[in-house]
Amino acid sequence: MTRPSAAPDTSGSGASDRFATGPDATSDQPDQGHVPMPSTGGGDAARGGGPDLRQPGRPVEADPARHRGTAPDGRRFEQILESLRGHVRDLEFSEGLPGAEEGRALQADVLAQLSDYVLPRVRRPDIPLLIAVAGSTGAGKSTLVNSLVGEQVTTTGVRRPTTNSPVLACNPADVDWFSEASFIPTLPRVRQQGLAMPGKDGMLVLAASEAMPPGVALLDTPDVDSAVAAHHEFAAKFLDAADLWVFVTTSTRYADARVWEFLQVARDRDTSLAVVLSRVPRKGRRQLLDHFGAMLEANGLGNAARFAIPETDQIRGERFTSNVADHLREFLAEVAGEAEQRDRVSRRTFVGVIDSFRSRVPELARQVEAQIETGRALGAAVDDAFATASRRIDTGLGDGSLLRGSLSARWQEVAASGDLAKSLRMRGKRGRKARSEQAERGQRVASLERAVRDALEALVVSSCERAADQVEQAWRGVTGGARLVVRAQEHPTADLAKRIRKEIAEWQDEIAGMTTASGATKRSVARFVTFDHDIVALVLIIDLLGYERSHSGGGAHAADTSGPSPQRLLKGLFGAQSLRSMGGTARDNLRRRILGLLDHERVPFDGALASAGIPTEESAVQLYQATYNLEISR
Repeated sequence: MTRPSAAPDTSGSGASDRFATGPDATSDQPDQGHVPMPSTGGGDAARGGGPDLRQPGRPVEADPARHRGTAPDGRRFEQILESLRGHVRDLEFSEGLPGAEEGRALQADVLAQLSDYVLPRVRRPDIPLLIAVAGSTGAGKSTLVNSLVGEQVTTTGVRRPTTNSPVLACNPADVDWFSEASFIPTLPRVRQQGLAMPGKDGMLVLAASEAMPPGVALLDTPDVDSAVAAHHEFAAKFLDAADLWVFVTTSTRYADARVWEFLQVARDRDTSLAVVLSRVPRKGRRQLLDHFGAMLEANGLGNAARFAIPETDQIRGERFTSNVADHLREFLAEVAGEAEQRDRVSRRTFVGVIDSFRSRVPELARQVEAQIETGRALGAAVDDAFATASRRIDTGLGDGSLLRGSLSARWQEVAASGDLAKSLRMRGKRGRKARSEQAERGQRVASLERAVRDALEALVVSSCERAADQVEQAWRGVTGGARLVVRAQEHPTADLAKRIRKEIAEWQDEIAGMTTASGATKRSVARFVTFDHDIVALVLIIDLLGYERSHSGGGAHAADTSGPSPQRLLKGLFGAQSLRSMGGTARDNLRRRILGLLDHERVPFDGALASAGIPTEESAVQLYQATYNLEISR
């Protein structure tokens, strides 16, 4: 990165004259349209009027670098940044749900810049200035890098994208800093030995060169518009870790959307930036520069340092043989000339990155909140569906709707046969005929008992199935919800019908136990009459299922009910107050058992949500708090 012996002339006006241009490829004379460069925040060097910082061929003596990123209380600032990084690193996003793709991209972006750029510059005052050369496919970045260094450190070729691995050129004294221990530790790298050779895709090549001044590194990055996604992802990763961007595009590619996406990132973060328009033909040169300059102005990049490199075939040893890149080499030599100059450039980029966290971290928090809100909606769908199922079951248990069909027929058999009356007998009377009648009565009662269980089972099963269908329909209506439906279906609950029969049998036993409890039966009855507690328990169940409401309503169920009133019989045995107490307890016990069944049936849905990785509300709050802490620490 040697300074040329003579600077180009600075005469001229107009948009195209804002570009510092090298000599025409067909002439040895300096271009007459070169004007002083606009400031990039890099002090005199950025303005093109700095002192002669070095002689050609002599390395710059690196002054002790000042800390370029710390706040007055450096340790406290570092702790706040570490806390922010921890909160960002620990975020989880649920695959496929709204906010996941955007959130993960923001998370990776913020995390990489904290880890690879911000924190290293807070911790160490002597980090080399990293200049990243990035840009469009075929822009000649590698040729330009070799020309700026003064020797071949990176390779070019006819295959596109050419740069299949980034190459970092630095002074041998700085090469250790760019080892895995300090610089982007997750990225594999190899040290260049001898001739410049391309590395493998995704591998950083470290090229130590005495031609590079100490304290400065030059990075040849993959193409930002490469068809290979990994290439422009690598480019973005290195740009995020760089202090100064040299963005190179061509006269045929400068209007591409991908180019402006990267330039707008530099604008939004107030990154120290130089733009290079390469391969500029002689014909139409002024119009091209005017148009590109107008685009820079329109996109808020009017203050970026600008350079133009003419179309030329004067290339040997994979670098320019003419001095077409001298104007850019001069600019970079001035930027890198002294620690103070480097500090100005890097500080602008550092402050811009910290400022960008004011919007980037809250935006990340908003993506977290989008996932949280989606999680709430998915959870509410489960709650609503099973609450509806619970209400449906409660209604069905008390409105008499179960007292029809098979259950109605079995009840009629028991009621019409006189079995209820025969189940009550005077104490001490029990003959052979009574035992025979009891056997027949047992068959009818068993049929009624099965009908009760079948009716309750059908009510609960249909309600649960309807709830599950309701949840699945609601989830499929949410972006990414179908994936959760599949996950829930992969873990079905055990046989619901079997569990229901078990719960109902135990409930019936509880009711039979209540009828045998001391003091349940009226004293006047208990002295003279004994009864079959299982049959009486069934009568109580028929009453609880809404017999009286069905019978007195004159509706669809009234015609199917006849015979003795269950409630009248039960009041005669237990009295009104005792019957109310028994009925209330029985209802509560059944409701408790059914709620347990419903809770068990929603487990696959709750489990799918729990395992989906949806972030918690606390994580969003922590991001907002971390942003606030970072702001007040500055």
